[in-house]
Amino acid sequence: MSGTLNKVMLIGHLGDEVKMHYFEGGNSIGRFPVATNESYTNKQTGEKVTNTDWHNVVVRNKAAEICEKYLSKGDKIYVEGRLKTRQWQGEDGNTRYATEVHVQDFKFLTTKRESENSAQQSRTVDQNIQAKSAESVLSQPQPEDDLPF
Repeated sequence: MSGTLNKVMLIGHLGDEVKMHYFEGGNSIGRFPVATNESYTNKQTGEKVTNTDWHNVVVRNKAAEICEKYLSKGDKIYVEGRLKTRQWQGEDGNTRYATEVHVQDFKFLTTKRESENSAQQSRTVDQNIQAKSAESVLSQPQPEDDLPF
């Protein structure tokens, strides 16, 4: 294979709201951080360890507007894109670098509203099950005792 490949696929949670930047000519860029987690058990201590990595995500134009409209902090998202590193001069005169994921495709896995709704539906179903089981216990005939008291 003589070519190269620059492809990133992430599934993670938004760490902040989508920040939009608009330019002349109607173009726009949306930026937001995505957190991915890795969990394992430490063999020496037996304790569960979770490491979180943060990724800077960039979406453009219509995709950025869609993300801004429907995503909020904590939502789970799948993003696919390519890595790009940009550099600039900091206020202190030092050269700064940032590596970003420039999105080519994305899918909303759960939005905050959906997770809240599913949690609420789950609570309602649990309450209905508990109420029906209590009804069935109460409606069953009780055995008569032969005891005189």
